[in-house]
Amino acid sequence: APGEAAGAGALAQPEAAAGSAAVVLPERLQRREAERQQGVERQRQKKEAQVVKEEQTEFFLAAFARDREAVEALLAAGALEEAAARLQALQKLLTGSVRFLAPYEVRQGQEAVARLQGDLAARRQQLQPKKKFAFRALKKEAAPGSAPRAAEPVPPAPAAPGPGLAEGEPGGEPLCGFSGAQDAELELGPAELRQRDVLLAELRGCRVRLRGNPNTLRVRDCRGCTVLCGPVSTSVLVDGCSDCLLALACQQLRTHRTRDCRFYVQVTSRAVIEGCSEVSFAPYYWSYPGIEGDFESSGLDRDSNNWNLVDDFDWLATDKPSPNWSLIPEQERITCWD
Repeated sequence: APGEAAGAGALAQPEAAAGSAAVVLPERLQRREAERQQGVERQRQKKEAQVVKEEQTEFFLAAFARDREAVEALLAAGALEEAAARLQALQKLLTGSVRFLAPYEVRQGQEAVARLQGDLAARRQQLQPKKKFAFRALKKEAAPGSAPRAAEPVPPAPAAPGPGLAEGEPGGEPLCGFSGAQDAELELGPAELRQRDVLLAELRGCRVRLRGNPNTLRVRDCRGCTVLCGPVSTSVLVDGCSDCLLALACQQLRTHRTRDCRFYVQVTSRAVIEGCSEVSFAPYYWSYPGIEGDFESSGLDRDSNNWNLVDDFDWLATDKPSPNWSLIPEQERITCWD
């Protein structure tokens, strides 16, 4: 009897082992099958997403080309207000599409909008009413014995720009702004900035406050400066700057050849950097009395802010972040500006 029991036990052990293997094997196969199905589903979703992206891109390119041609036709016809409205709609179309466009498509769109903005400004300048010239009657000889006639005042010649004021680009119209100043407190107000093109050039260690609504802003070759600017209706270009702090609200922000700068921005499209290093970004916090009215006149959408979306045209890898820019940690952000 004991021998029979031992034999039965010995037979039972292989049977138990076989049963255990029978249980484990289907579970392993099921897990492998589940992983395979998940992989197939991921591929399907990726393919569908790619198709949707291509369809969205095709729609955008067609709509953008159509609206761009409409703006060009309106500019040629001199319908500037309608052209400005269509141009603003074109900018919004680009801003709303940056999430699915390739960086080079975003860049082409931004360059097209900037070119049209320049054409609009040029047409406005061209169609401004010119000063009327009147021929003055020749002075008659005074009659003998009559009192001599008082000489008419000569209108004063236009004043030359004061020290530190921006002279403008070569061959272009004089610009609003400052250039060549050092260790100075510089400021312009709403009346001086209203829809003007502003240039800040070759400043050193200056603090600049621009309270108002410019049309464009260019910051060029500045070192160790703080630039605080109200809402800019169109684009801001920062070029060749270093060790600067800038607070900017605009539709487009383009930054070239710039290093070691901090940007506090509200931008409705994606910011673009090129040839830059050690630049960092945070949301726009600066405020001053009347800024809400300036935002209204600028046409910027306060609810649209892509401050943390930056396209680096020198960094094409999609699986690794660019080493040329970063986000300013929340605990290190400036909240009090004055």
